Amino acid sequence: MSDSSGKLKLGALVALVVGSMIGGGIFSLPQNMAASAGVGAVLIGWAITAVGMLTLAFVFQTLANRKPDLDGGVYAYAKAGFGDYMGFSSAWGYWISAWLGNVGYFVLLFSTLGYFFPIFGEGNTPAAIIGASVLLWAVHFLVLRGIKEAAFINLVTTVAKVVPLVLFALICLFAFKLDIFTADIWGLGTPELGSVMDQVRNMMLVTVWVFIGIEGASIFSARAEKRSDVGKATVIGFVTVLLFLVLVNVLSLGIMTQPELAKLQNPSMAAVLEHVVGHWGAVLISVGLIISLLGALLSWVLLCAEIMFAAAKDHTMPEFLRRENAKQVPANALWLTNAMVQIFLVITLFSNSTYLSLIYLATSMILVPYLWSAAYAVLLAVRSETYEQALAERQKDLIIGGIALLYAIWLLYAGGVKYLLLSALLYAPGAILFAKAKREVGQPVFTNVEKLIFAAVIIGALVAAFGLYDGFLTL
Repeated sequence: MSDSSGKLKLGALVALVVGSMIGGGIFSLPQNMAASAGVGAVLIGWAITAVGMLTLAFVFQTLANRKPDLDGGVYAYAKAGFGDYMGFSSAWGYWISAWLGNVGYFVLLFSTLGYFFPIFGEGNTPAAIIGASVLLWAVHFLVLRGIKEAAFINLVTTVAKVVPLVLFALICLFAFKLDIFTADIWGLGTPELGSVMDQVRNMMLVTVWVFIGIEGASIFSARAEKRSDVGKATVIGFVTVLLFLVLVNVLSLGIMTQPELAKLQNPSMAAVLEHVVGHWGAVLISVGLIISLLGALLSWVLLCAEIMFAAAKDHTMPEFLRRENAKQVPANALWLTNAMVQIFLVITLFSNSTYLSLIYLATSMILVPYLWSAAYAVLLAVRSETYEQALAERQKDLIIGGIALLYAIWLLYAGGVKYLLLSALLYAPGAILFAKAKREVGQPVFTNVEKLIFAAVIIGALVAAFGLYDGFLTL
């Protein structure tokens, strides 16, 4: 999979994209979607999401090819286009989103095991947290043994998790009933879903979560054997995952009605298959989900450490995060990441934060880095930077970047004010690390514009802190 120098080939990069995108989300998709939208709105939402996310995939591909000197993907683009603090905030936001997502994965993993062993309950019982903690540090020490080895294991789990998805799609294709699918296309029989526009908006937030990871290859760009593979891996991975998501979602709507699906317990794919073939269907999907989550955990632990390491290499993050062990693994970044996961695992014992609320928070943290990446692509095209000999391409990239930027802005709006305020609370403390990094290279901490941006973040954080204290905001 990788050559002797430890560089990652196209197959390993595609597996990183697919592996980090197919985590737990797809296995809960039938219920998550049915809870927020009817068939018609689901189809409209997927069409918009496919276009929006495809333009984002193209943005990552274009930037990987036009700016091959920028390693570390999402945060490097924000830094190059909009200054050091924006670059830092992107890396920080991305990192928090990634490890918060891992906490969510652990909760989901142990709630799935709860299907077989009741002691794990909904994934946040004391037994589940102890189990999750043991697993967390097992993955930690596996990654410390080397990125190349971990990427190979990721490839194996990616193949293993795709098998139950293919089986699900084939079985449901034959069991699909058009009369169930068309029974109540606009969800009018379920007034609590709201208008079609509301339904589209609500289902699209779930779709963002299942697509996070689309930038997986660009974060490992420095470790790729060929730079051009980074963009290819992004688009191949995206199209593969989109196909699976739409099949799982649409086929299940022809097996059970929307109200039936909305009432299912997660992972709802298991219940849908059980409905068709009996108990072994549920077992197959649950085993698939367990393998899938283990693989996704591995991908995301790698991504978390890599983003901090890449940002420390160019002095956006403090020096200590740049240290590697003998196997070229960014060890300090890894310790910091997994310590945060451990703290939040303990917090889930005492707060009733479920998988979904962790997911929404993680999603809103990642929207900012996506927004800056799209804005940077637009900026390059507007300035004609790197387009001196390619004016026709410039027009095309300007349109694609523009659509991706509008999509990213729309997602921030769809996420709502609550999650924006809560993410400000998580963005604010990052300034301590930013100031430390700046001091190490003897530069002033903020430019004048950055002072204004930081002031806005602090105000948002204070409002969120007061909101949590007063009770008008909840996690």
